[in-house]
Amino acid sequence: MFKQPKLTVVGAGPGDVDLITVKGVKVLASADVILYDALVDDVLLGYAPKAEHIFVGKRRGCYSYEQDQINELIVSRALSHGHVVRLKGGDPFVFGRGAEEMEYAAAQGIEVAMVPGISSSVSVPASQQIPVTKRGSSESFWVITGTTKEHKLSEDVRLAAKSNATVVILMGMSKLGAIVDLFKQEGKSNMPIAIIQNGTRKNEKVGVGTISTIVKTVEKKELKNPAIIIIGDVVKHRERISELQNNYSESDVQTDLPNGINFIK
Repeated sequence: MFKQPKLTVVGAGPGDVDLITVKGVKVLASADVILYDALVDDVLLGYAPKAEHIFVGKRRGCYSYEQDQINELIVSRALSHGHVVRLKGGDPFVFGRGAEEMEYAAAQGIEVAMVPGISSSVSVPASQQIPVTKRGSSESFWVITGTTKEHKLSEDVRLAAKSNATVVILMGMSKLGAIVDLFKQEGKSNMPIAIIQNGTRKNEKVGVGTISTIVKTVEKKELKNPAIIIIGDVVKHRERISELQNNYSESDVQTDLPNGINFIK
């Protein structure tokens, strides 16, 4: 039976398998082939038990497929099998090459669709109670790739260091020293910074400090990729929430009222 060739690019979310969208799960169930990346939890493949599963991700600098090969695989499998789902971590349109893959497939006459995912750029900080914007602290935020396709530090980091916005840097751990130097040059040595490795996963690790101390914190906690760097006063919100919770105690609650009514002093 002939199946109409189709590509659907699906965002798997930041890591926690519960953070994929309902629509994403429905699309997985309709897949004939799933091409998935290294940051995608294998548990999600269980939503498509009858589909062919092909790992096309990168681990420790090793590519199972080059990008051109992935593009060709998308088209060949769509023509031979029908519905190909390209499952990518986070949101595929945020440094995920999802747009490139859709363009390639569409140019070959393949129907294309996209299901957005929860971007790690905002959800990973949020999972650690760090908002990317907060009234009185930050009115905007930058999301920047730390490493360009030429393997250089993005020039946008230099521009972002001059602003008062929250700066979120993806794929920037190998350039951390250069990033820190840029912020120091702008007189921001005491600016709060957080680094979250494997965000939202069970093996998540967090390092918090300032621009002047974060390199030592990274060394001490052995933080590495995949990780997200968050720079800005909003990082203080995490500590503030912790302080408020610690200050609250059972002694602040009266429980001797009639009918089991409680209230906080």
